[in-house]
Amino acid sequence: MYPALRPRTLTRPAPAPPAVPGHRPHPRRVRSLIDADALQVLHRAARVLLADLPDLTDRLVAALQDQEPAYRAAVAHDTGATWQEVHRSLRHSVSSLLDPRGHRDAARRCSWKIGASRAEQGLPLDALLHAFRLGGSLVWQGLVEETSRTAPEDVRLLVHVAGDVWNFVDEHCTLVADAYRQVERQLAWRRENRLRLLAAALLDGTSRIADLPETAHALDLPEQGRYAVVAVTGGCPSDAAGVRAAFARGTRVYWHTGVEVDYGIVLLGDGGVPAQDGDDGAVPAPAHGTTRTGVSTAVSGLAAVGDARRLADIALDMCPRGGGTVRLTEHLPAALVVCAPELGTALVERVLGPLSALEPADEAVLLDTLATWLACDGSAQRAGERLYCHRNTVLNRLRRYEQLTGRSLSRPSDVVEISLALTARGPHTR
Repeated sequence: MYPALRPRTLTRPAPAPPAVPGHRPHPRRVRSLIDADALQVLHRAARVLLADLPDLTDRLVAALQDQEPAYRAAVAHDTGATWQEVHRSLRHSVSSLLDPRGHRDAARRCSWKIGASRAEQGLPLDALLHAFRLGGSLVWQGLVEETSRTAPEDVRLLVHVAGDVWNFVDEHCTLVADAYRQVERQLAWRRENRLRLLAAALLDGTSRIADLPETAHALDLPEQGRYAVVAVTGGCPSDAAGVRAAFARGTRVYWHTGVEVDYGIVLLGDGGVPAQDGDDGAVPAPAHGTTRTGVSTAVSGLAAVGDARRLADIALDMCPRGGGTVRLTEHLPAALVVCAPELGTALVERVLGPLSALEPADEAVLLDTLATWLACDGSAQRAGERLYCHRNTVLNRLRRYEQLTGRSLSRPSDVVEISLALTARGPHTR
């Protein structure tokens, strides 16, 4: 509360300075007799309130319990601490009525500390502001009551300082709100940062067993559930958002945003979709533009999410560069090759190496025919329809491959090696 008061009626002019030739006098200063009298009335009543501060504190604590449910719980939890907080705040407020300059900084520090501590405790801001306004109302009521008791004729003078009293209350409500919101932002950042650290450790496989209960609570996921991890990268922001939205339907998922890859920890068996051992059937397989998505196999418990993340990365590596979704359960043989690139290179050389002596276009035709025939489950008829050629043409190309490599497409072990070699070689020319 600021000591300066607005001048009003019944003013008395200050003594006029002596005239100085050639000098324009400054405007005469005036002071308000009413303001001076009002301040005397205010100070007299404030000194009584300050002397009877414990009773005023009791009254405010009782009012908070009666009128503010949030404070009712705080008082019940720790009556002594709440009483001391209210007492300090009232002491600084009433002292500021007597000596605004001397107590302004201490009063502001007190209000700031209350706003910050109540934010940390989770007391609603509306309840805190209501408490400060109740305190201001109670102080004003105390000033009026004391003046009415000792000098009823002076009550009218309090009107001239009412604006300053309520300006003080408004100033400290603003101060409390600023402190509360600043601490609230800091707490939100800490919670978000802690959540990111817990999720990152889980996905990296470095999470400690002792941290799993906290992680489960923070991510709102059961510690013993069955999970799959989804790895998403590429595409425009709207495509990535579409992938997230698709995974959110019918499943519980926590998304962790990375530098290049976003990871979703998906709870299987949620939303009425049962999860079976080794099954990721509860996880959708969306396709959105050029976004690439890899889905791991299922794992048991949050402790195994790190393993699932590595499997999701393998599935992501197998995605076409142009976009698409790969579910690892549908590509396990190929995943074995991707996990051992040196062995894959050796297998390609052993199974497909002889074709490198052909013209590039000729080599591409044979590789394309092999891949299409395998994709059609060994049906030359369907392979021919896909390749726009006669089934006999397909059979002739396959026999030529057998002649060049010494492999037999009727021997299961050779077919397995050919399939793995094509996977290790990557996309062919078609």
